[in-house]
Amino acid sequence: MPATPVRDDFRRAQLAVAALFCFLGFQYATWAARLPTLRTGLGLSEADVGLLLTACGAGAAVSFPLVSALMRRLGSRRLSLLSALCLAVLLLALGAAPDYPVALLVACCDGVAVGCLNVAMNAQGAALEEVYGRTTMARLHATFSAGSLAAALLASGVNSFTTALSAHFGIAAAVLLLLVGLARGGLLTEDQRPVEQPADRRRRLVRPSALTLWMGAAMVFGTVTEGAMNDWSALYLRDVAEATAKVAPLGIAVVSVMMVLARLVADGVRSRWGDGRVVRAGSALAAAGLALGLLAGGVVPALVGFACVGLGIAAVTPCVYVAAARQGAEALALVAAMGTTGLLAGPAVIGFVAGGSSLAWGMGVVAASAGLVSLCAQRIRWAPVAEGEA
Repeated sequence: MPATPVRDDFRRAQLAVAALFCFLGFQYATWAARLPTLRTGLGLSEADVGLLLTACGAGAAVSFPLVSALMRRLGSRRLSLLSALCLAVLLLALGAAPDYPVALLVACCDGVAVGCLNVAMNAQGAALEEVYGRTTMARLHATFSAGSLAAALLASGVNSFTTALSAHFGIAAAVLLLLVGLARGGLLTEDQRPVEQPADRRRRLVRPSALTLWMGAAMVFGTVTEGAMNDWSALYLRDVAEATAKVAPLGIAVVSVMMVLARLVADGVRSRWGDGRVVRAGSALAAAGLALGLLAGGVVPALVGFACVGLGIAAVTPCVYVAAARQGAEALALVAAMGTTGLLAGPAVIGFVAGGSSLAWGMGVVAASAGLVSLCAQRIRWAPVAEGEA
């Protein structure tokens, strides 16, 4: 009866890769949740905090050449473990930063390590699907959100006893090391070798193909949509829909809850429909739902539109990561870097449009961005429909 060992091997590897996704969500949310304390301790202005966040994002965005080289040399298993250990140390370093320049340097290094882990863990997830012929990437991305939630709860709990960053980040680092230990034993030892690329990959630089650029564009527009909802939904509800102070934060909550729920069930839908149909239909739903909510006006239509965005856009990044991983480490690293660029540039673009016209038009750009994902998806070569349950 060989089926049981194979199933056990899949579950063991799935748990290990999920630990990496949980790790990244937990690590980032831990220090993001303590930004007010960092700001007070270092005497930062709002602009200084914005630059600190930008330094982290910029480090992730420019890490593409380093990630490509390290993926070729180390493979996704070793790179994921190495970058995870670096992130645990960097969290402690940020808590102990004596001044703002050191904090900026640590944040930039944190971004580079995030870029490394992001590519390596998604390569592990794609390889897991390839080796076992089962869909699981969406659930893995859901554990990232679970890690962020756990970090927020821990921050709240620790703050009830002490405001010291060293104590909080020390506890968080211990949790991160436990997750690394959980991941270490079950990660796949070899990366998948997709049929689309030749076996000889000795060239250091490879010109990205048109297919890779289409995947990168889909990732950019998808992350613009996802990131903008987190940054602007509450402001839209308050300033345009005239929601109360209690209702305005529900915009973020609605999007987040719908994304987590959608990612928990998306792998089953991927198995039946295939990644291409999931991305095209989901992004079209996000675009149409948000556009109709904006046109209707008011709080309830806006919340319904936000829910459509969370539901429709949830599976875009997992599916695009799988498609990029099939093209090799360079393609995966470039697509991941372009996604980070979308997260960085998206809120600024929305703010520029809102400043020149209104926030309603800015949110219209978000709806258009979701629609562009569906158009880009038409040009991507998707994997055949997988058989079996995730």
